[in-house]
Amino acid sequence: MIANEFLLHYQPKVNMRTGSIFGMEALLRWQHPTQGNRPPLSYLPKIEQHDIIIELGNWILDSALSQIAKWHQQGNSWVVSVNIASHHLQHPDFFTVLTQTLARHPNAPAHLLELEILETVVLTDVTYVKDLINKCQSLGVHVALDDFGTGYSSLSYLKNLPTETIKIDQSFVRDMQTDQGDLAIIEAIISIGKAFNRKVLAEGVETDEQGVILMRLGCDLAQGYGIGRPMPAEQVQVWANAYQPSELWQQWNSQNWSLEDMPLVMAQRDHAQWVQQIERYVCSPNSQQMPEIEYHHHCRFGQWYYGAGKSYSLLPVEWLHYFVPR
Repeated sequence: MIANEFLLHYQPKVNMRTGSIFGMEALLRWQHPTQGNRPPLSYLPKIEQHDIIIELGNWILDSALSQIAKWHQQGNSWVVSVNIASHHLQHPDFFTVLTQTLARHPNAPAHLLELEILETVVLTDVTYVKDLINKCQSLGVHVALDDFGTGYSSLSYLKNLPTETIKIDQSFVRDMQTDQGDLAIIEAIISIGKAFNRKVLAEGVETDEQGVILMRLGCDLAQGYGIGRPMPAEQVQVWANAYQPSELWQQWNSQNWSLEDMPLVMAQRDHAQWVQQIERYVCSPNSQQMPEIEYHHHCRFGQWYYGAGKSYSLLPVEWLHYFVPR
């Protein structure tokens, strides 16, 4: 059944600062014989605690390594990440099967395989997971902590877990431009990653502006629909050949902003949103009344500039007319 109905799609991972493609995430797709393409959430939560997820997980590892070997022979040293379910990871034969699977694919370098585990899985048995990660890394396999920030994140267990990468959950990235809480969480995760010498990758990047903010915060690695959607393996090379990094990212790739600069960054973002609201107001007679039209201090940028922004030394007074109408 697995060989006939399931397949893997691959979503690219890029370094926004350098513009390079460094990896792919293998994502399971189910082509149901009568219902067509089934979304993962319609079946994965139902089987993640059953033994079928072990059979499925082993098939994913085998298929991913086969694809790694093909790409590696073509000159593409992309790290392919595979999500490992809790029930699969905790199976006593997991490491043995992983070792055997790697042995069946001698042309797939172990360092091009990455296992992604949920932080909630770690909490079930930190000692066991830590030991298993060390054993996997002894084979050359990388390990990443997925959906970081969505569970009960603990600095103590992160300090003791030898994972190389932590992934910022897409739920935080999605609303980072409008939700100060999500932005604060992202700042904290990036700071934690730096403190513990971990790579940090942001999931769910959909716009160039999100990428710029992440780069300014110190997160250069990303994946998401704004970069590339999951695709069949045979389409990946075509996509990679045509991929062009965002021009906006290239404009900012030499800039390293500190967290102290974020108030100005967010003020700039708010002002851009305000301008868009004005354009909608002018173009649509049914738009809601905007106090900013009558009194520009009402916009968040105006509030910042005439308040705390007065002491912000990086913004010369002569720039005022670019941002706030007089």
